[in-house]
Amino acid sequence: MNTIAECTIPEKILLAAFQLEEQGQSPFSAETLIVAAWQKYPHGFGLKGFEERHPDSNKVLACLMGEKGLARRGWLVKMGQKLYALTREGRQVVRRLLHGDDPPPAPPGPLKLSREQDWLLLHLLASPAVHKLEQGRQVEWTFAEACRFWGVTETSLGDDLDACLDRVRFTVAEVERLIGLGGAVLSNGRYITGDDTGLLLDVHNRLEERFARHLTLLRNRGARR
Repeated sequence: MNTIAECTIPEKILLAAFQLEEQGQSPFSAETLIVAAWQKYPHGFGLKGFEERHPDSNKVLACLMGEKGLARRGWLVKMGQKLYALTREGRQVVRRLLHGDDPPPAPPGPLKLSREQDWLLLHLLASPAVHKLEQGRQVEWTFAEACRFWGVTETSLGDDLDACLDRVRFTVAEVERLIGLGGAVLSNGRYITGDDTGLLLDVHNRLEERFARHLTLLRNRGARR
């Protein structure tokens, strides 16, 4: 069984990132991750000679960047200048690390979602943006498809725009937290698991990164009014 003590440095950083997301901090900054990793594993990420008092930022940053970094591995996605979030692949690695080689406990029966959660997940799963990612065609994403995924228009501004984006992220993350290792049945009969919610969060994060300039322009346009 792979215990936490046997985890590699990148795996421990990933577990610290998962803890941040569980606390509702997503996306998180590189600085926040540095402190979280140090607080969780002070002897692994503390400054030499001052392990209990100061983190060693280089130990975390070295695992974030470069050809073998967590983003390159597909465990984290970069969402802006030193901003990161877990990917679906990253969450799968976390589940493996937390449960080791032991079989996971039997999942509970399907969760009953609220009407709003059900409607939003049906909308997201049927969106062209999700279908293109599943087909490996995400390079063809358009901003119009991103807007359709988030339920906004290309003229949405400021607070309204951010409220829609936050609604998608928080609703999907809440469903993922609720179903855990189990699942839920949508009103169309589709059974969903954490893999499905992880996919939706991955699409959300990638769309935000891909169309960051477009979103900034809309926010700035709203601020000028």
